[in-house]
Amino acid sequence: MSETLLKLDKIVKTFPGVRANRGVSLEIRKGEIHCLLGENGAGKTVLMSIVYGLHQPDSGQVIYNGEHLDLRSPKDAIKRRIGMVHQHFMLVPTLTVAENIILGQYPPWKILRHMDRVEEKIEKLSREFGLKIDPKALIHTLSVGEQQRVEILKTLYHGVDLLILDEPTAVLTPQETDRLLVFLKEMAGRGLTVIFITHKLDEVMQVSDRVTVLRDGREVATVVTAKASPRMLAKLMVGREVLLEPPPREGPKGENVLSVKNLFVNDERDLPAVREVSLEVRSGEIVGVAGVSGNGQSELALALAGLMPVAGGEIHLDGSVATNLSPRKLSCLGLAHVPEDRHRMGVVLPFSVAENFVLHEFDHPPFARNGFLRYKMIKSHAMDLVRQYDVRLGGVDDEIVNLSGGNQQKVVIARELHRKPRLLLVNEPTRGIDIGATEFVRRQIAAQRDAGAAVLLISSDLEELIALSDRLLVFFEGRIVGQIRASRDRIEEIGLLMAGKSGKDLVEK
Repeated sequence: MSETLLKLDKIVKTFPGVRANRGVSLEIRKGEIHCLLGENGAGKTVLMSIVYGLHQPDSGQVIYNGEHLDLRSPKDAIKRRIGMVHQHFMLVPTLTVAENIILGQYPPWKILRHMDRVEEKIEKLSREFGLKIDPKALIHTLSVGEQQRVEILKTLYHGVDLLILDEPTAVLTPQETDRLLVFLKEMAGRGLTVIFITHKLDEVMQVSDRVTVLRDGREVATVVTAKASPRMLAKLMVGREVLLEPPPREGPKGENVLSVKNLFVNDERDLPAVREVSLEVRSGEIVGVAGVSGNGQSELALALAGLMPVAGGEIHLDGSVATNLSPRKLSCLGLAHVPEDRHRMGVVLPFSVAENFVLHEFDHPPFARNGFLRYKMIKSHAMDLVRQYDVRLGGVDDEIVNLSGGNQQKVVIARELHRKPRLLLVNEPTRGIDIGATEFVRRQIAAQRDAGAAVLLISSDLEELIALSDRLLVFFEGRIVGQIRASRDRIEEIGLLMAGKSGKDLVEK
């Protein structure tokens, strides 16, 4: 049995109104990949933030390399060769890769004098560990996957024996995720110890040696991954059986609700992103849009939602012309939109949960009268939706920024679905949320289909698309390169289409 590197003994951490960790104990062995698994709000990130010096425990002990650890800042952790890559990257967009890596570590005169040597060391590390990156590149010019490489290189540059990764694949494409998992296995083979915070069961099974499950701030179990199953881990996480496959479709498909003909959309740089796209979605069906991120799916969704101008072509919604209409007019025609980025487009973070529930209709009865908001009605409406959609919170007057990602997503889903839409446009509905919330969201989408809504589902999660969709449209470089039945036995063919390998035998009517 490997030697213990890190031991947490009865860690308790409380914030105002929330007890994040309730006496958590666990041991991490040298050279292992140890997954910390749990739903959003289970206390995973807070626990590892204590190890990294961002928080101090209220009680309990942290033992590292056999010594009691009392860290007051991340700088202390770095000195002890502990590194952490956060879910939301800690990078300055206007600085270079090299500048970000040494930011705050040395006095300015030393940085200016030795920048050439810093860049040389970064290049050497990037070659040695297969994390190809230009040390002179500005952060804002890099993809999300490349920015994550910078965060990992930052820890390697300063020297690390324990690497903590917090939800590292939440914003990565499937290809970037695969590369990261291979990299972690190679690093563990060199003796690095990795703690991998996640709620994705397939990644746990693929990469970890052992897994500790947290629920409601407590450790539920630590198991050897080889002796576990996804179903067992899901039950440990949620405390009940979890069914991620929604029930099959009920009832026949109806008339066309959405019709798109020869659509062209340019991206924010005014370059073509969607090219000559035609599609239809009928009531009572879910049409999935598959493709590697960055192939025009986001621009398609924004154009359909009235958030990006259409450069050419036509959009019809329930028989009415919907090309370049405002989001409010589209809402009146029966469109509900669950956006890809809930923080930028789905919620207003400084607003309360109750206020976020009525963003579409705050100025209409019963939530307003004679130009004045009726807070009693808004609060009552919010409490009804919280109960109906199982939103976990302190109270509806809480700012939505204080909710977990999964509960924020439930607020968006509840607000949009409560309006009983004719067309439900959903982009990345379960990205970054836990398994319990994922199960709930997928069931709600299926329920809208069964109620007669037309659903256009865009997701980078192929398993999700296959579980929910009746048929798939595959995007590559802004075009639909194939239409195919959503089935697990067609995954290889769907993957070929996603990579641009088209062929008549892969396209179905």
